[in-house]
Amino acid sequence: MKPENYDRYLTTLKEELVPAFGCTEPIAIAYAAAKARELLGTLPDRIEVQASGSIIKNVKSVIVPNTGHMKGTEAACAAGVIAGDADAALEVLTGIREDQIPDIRDYMESVPITVSALTDGPVFNLIVSAYAKDESAKVQITDHHTQIVLMEKNGKTIFQAASKNCTQAASGGCTQTADRSWMNVEGIWEFVEALDVFDVSELFDRVISCNMAIAEEGLQGNYGANVGSTLLNAYGDGMYNRAKAYAAAGSDARMDGCELPVYINSGSGNQGIVCSVPVIICARELGVSREKLYRALALSNLIAIHEKTGIGTLSAYCGAVSAGAAAGAAIAYLSDGGYKAVTHTIVNAVAIDSGMICDGAKASCAAKIASAVDAGIFGYLMYKNGQQFLGGDGIVVKGVENTIRNVGRLGRDGMRGTNEEIIRMMTGE
Repeated sequence: MKPENYDRYLTTLKEELVPAFGCTEPIAIAYAAAKARELLGTLPDRIEVQASGSIIKNVKSVIVPNTGHMKGTEAACAAGVIAGDADAALEVLTGIREDQIPDIRDYMESVPITVSALTDGPVFNLIVSAYAKDESAKVQITDHHTQIVLMEKNGKTIFQAASKNCTQAASGGCTQTADRSWMNVEGIWEFVEALDVFDVSELFDRVISCNMAIAEEGLQGNYGANVGSTLLNAYGDGMYNRAKAYAAAGSDARMDGCELPVYINSGSGNQGIVCSVPVIICARELGVSREKLYRALALSNLIAIHEKTGIGTLSAYCGAVSAGAAAGAAIAYLSDGGYKAVTHTIVNAVAIDSGMICDGAKASCAAKIASAVDAGIFGYLMYKNGQQFLGGDGIVVKGVENTIRNVGRLGRDGMRGTNEEIIRMMTGE
């Protein structure tokens, strides 16, 4: 008999774990720009980009893939306009040809692309307005990276979401984005235990193939600060260090514009890497069955989504922390830990690393990922050795759900001022 919410948990995995090509904030800008050009019907001679500070922060220093190593909002916008596939959503830049890269650069350097901050409204809010002589088009994305809530042509509304939970699909249709507030760790555990792996095998086979490919590329190539290969050179080939190193290497490559897709979690490729790669490495080392690996991947990804729900789409709270705690919980499961091991691992891990800030997408994300995975693993090893952080220790309170709620409050409310100060530092204000 299926447990309560079985189908909802399964749907959540299929909705959240989707492929993305490049860091998702610049990709959202490229997607909006491609949609705006499509709506305009011609090449814009002027573009205005308005974005919430957290988007500007996450786009500033990261390489936009398939652009010849260009970075920033203007590059993402130009790539979307010149060569983006407006129907491909988070893979909008996948099909760019090498001969189109000079055109992207020329457009970025010759056409006015103004960028300004949206100081009010949702933490994830993006408006791209494109102009050509007397014609104009506007596309607004809110809350989620591909959630178009408004499209206008020459000031006339072409599409407007009926509610903020209305997602504009690539086909032009509108579907409802699921509420995640019903999730809890106990329900996730019951789902994992009851999981018919046939329901997730195709999805997780793609996750394993894509996310391990970019991790291996990160170790073989020269990307960013090469955090992954540095970890292996410094600390050796033990299972836990490889789990950290491979996850970091995936981020090394992704932040430096590697032209490979990643299956994301909670709108983030880095979080998708953390929820999968360390779990895959440990599963292979421990020699567990493919079925158990699928269950562990379901556990890590759902716990990360649950943790991230309270924090929100973007925050000054580094998303790798939640994903690292989730990966630690999955490693506990792979090591034959039960429900108690999973809950204590989560609490221990977030107690260790919850002060880590997000100061945008860039090379150092790989090192933060290594730290978060280490916290997840150490959280499990603490439990295994009879140690734990207790209620009353800082933000830790009795019960895993209460601690997760505190983390959400910290990331969503407590770090709002921190986020604003980080953005001011990064923009030179």
